[in-house]
Formats: sequence, structure tokens, C-alpha cells
Amino acid sequence: MKLRNPPVNSLSLELLTEFVISLEKLENDKTFRGVILTSDRPGIFSAGLDLTEMCGKNPAHYAEYWKAVQELWLRLYPSNLVLVAAINGASPAGGCLMSLICDYRILADNPKYVIGLNETLLGIIAPFWFKDTLVNTIGHRASERALQLGLLFPPAEALQVGMVDQVVPEDQVQSTALSMMSQWMAIPDYARQLTKIMMRKPTVDHMIKQREADLQNFISFISRDSIQKSLQMYLEKLKQKKG
Repeated sequence: MKLRNPPVNSLSLELLTEFVISLEKLENDKTFRGVILTSDRPGIFSAGLDLTEMCGKNPAHYAEYWKAVQELWLRLYPSNLVLVAAINGASPAGGCLMSLICDYRILADNPKYVIGLNETLLGIIAPFWFKDTLVNTIGHRASERALQLGLLFPPAEALQVGMVDQVVPEDQVQSTALSMMSQWMAIPDYARQLTKIMMRKPTVDHMIKQREADLQNFISFISRDSIQKSLQMYLEKLKQKKG
């Protein structure tokens, strides 16, 4: 599956909705056992959540958008499919979350291709389930430092901290993803799926229990004047860069 939402594969409401529908189809078709997740735009995997969905809209829109973000995680994190991330570009914030959700991550060896949950740099707090997903991947202390400082790791550091499993030359990302997929496929599905659920179920259960509270938190946080102002300023800066 290739992410395609020019220019930076932002996770817009439309993209999230289409993605979940496509994934559901694959999960329901028993001939599919795994998915390689990548970008059709080398250089950018996904810039993460679409800030335009969170800026200058009404609370009903924020609710709809955040439910779609939650749904993506709830479908992907415990998915029965083998998910391999072939990260062929920068992967900040929500893009990093998309990678962390997968079972295995391969990152192209290019110093520009940074990965991390950098929400604090925008004055935003990563939701608890983003945090839980990171802690499950790289451990508590490394997560605490990365989240507070909003760190974006270049490939070598991302590998060292455990945010990705492999760093390979850019032209080998897809072929490595395919060979890793066959390694994961060699395990009997049933045993692998139950093991995955055993490992991830406490995190998923916690999220389901807190889902409504998380939604309300997001709406009240994103509706604050100060947050709206800082998002507007950030979007203005991006426009000037493009200009």
C-alpha cells in the first residue's frame, strides 16, 4: 500500500478513511497475509496529521477527524496482517506513528529521512496511545527523552534507539521489505497472530477504555485560542517556505 496525498502525504480525513476501508478489505480477504506500507513519493513517507484539519474548523469537524485517527490505530495496531513499513522518506509525528504500528520497520539510509514524535515542537502533546506505542517499541527512558524534546532521529540514531529495525541503502528498501515479509510469512499465521495480540492487547484495551475521554480531551485542547494561534502561525510559516 502506497501513501499518496501530495505534497507531503498528510493524514487528511479523506486519506485516513480510504486507508481504513482498504485495510479492512485486505483483512477480510484471506488470500492476503501481509502488507508493505510505503510512500509513492520518495523523500517523504508521511508528514503526519493534517494540521489544516485541526485549524479554524468547528468542534464537530475536530471530533470526526480525531475519531478517524483513533480508528486507524485501532485497526492497524492489532491487525492480523503482517505489516512491514518500507520508510522511503521523512517520517515525523503521525508518520512516525504509522511506522511504529507496523511489525517491522526498514528505513532508507539518507540523513534527511528523520523519524520521531516531534509534537512538543508545535506546542502539542502526543496522545497517551502514541506514547504507549513508542514505549512498547523503544522503552520508557528513551521514549521520555524523545517525547519531551520532540526528537527527530536520523537513520543511524533511529536504528540505535530501536525506532527502526533496519537501515538500508535507498534503492534496497523495497527488496528488503519483501525479503523480511517472507521471513514473517514463514511463521504459521495462527501462532504469530495470537502472539501479536498477546503482546499488544493491554495497550489496545487501555485505548478502547479511554477512547471517549481521549476524544473529548483532543477537542477541548485543539479548540483553545492559544493552540489555534500557534497552529495558524505554523501553517503560515509553511506557506511562506513554499512561496
